[in-house]
Amino acid sequence: MIDHVGLQVSGYERSREFYRKVLATLGGELVMEVTAEQTGDGSHAGFGMKGRPTFWIGTSSQAPHPTGAVHVAFAAPNRGAVMAFHRAALEAGAKDNGAPGLRPHYHPHYYGAFVLDPDGHNIEAVCHTPV
Repeated sequence: MIDHVGLQVSGYERSREFYRKVLATLGGELVMEVTAEQTGDGSHAGFGMKGRPTFWIGTSSQAPHPTGAVHVAFAAPNRGAVMAFHRAALEAGAKDNGAPGLRPHYHPHYYGAFVLDPDGHNIEAVCHTPV
């Protein structure tokens, strides 16, 4: 249902490197960048899998500062990837917002981890499988 999602960030290079490190643990990569010269406004980085950007970060003179925290949950292939995501995020400068673990109040196999990115967005990795 969702084709892609984007977040406004206050520090483009800092956030690009943060997401490059963190999303690699889930199989994601930087797929493309669009420069301020190309857009006539801000810079943007698109992350995804198989060459398709589905998660974007960027800056804009129209919205020079993020207007509020956003929650984004990334699918993880297994619980080990959730743990790797959390560890990589903390090493890249994120703040812990919920260590890896089961969240049975969502459903019995919901295994997630939450961090706050450099702009305070609540970023999650989640696995829905039993192991």
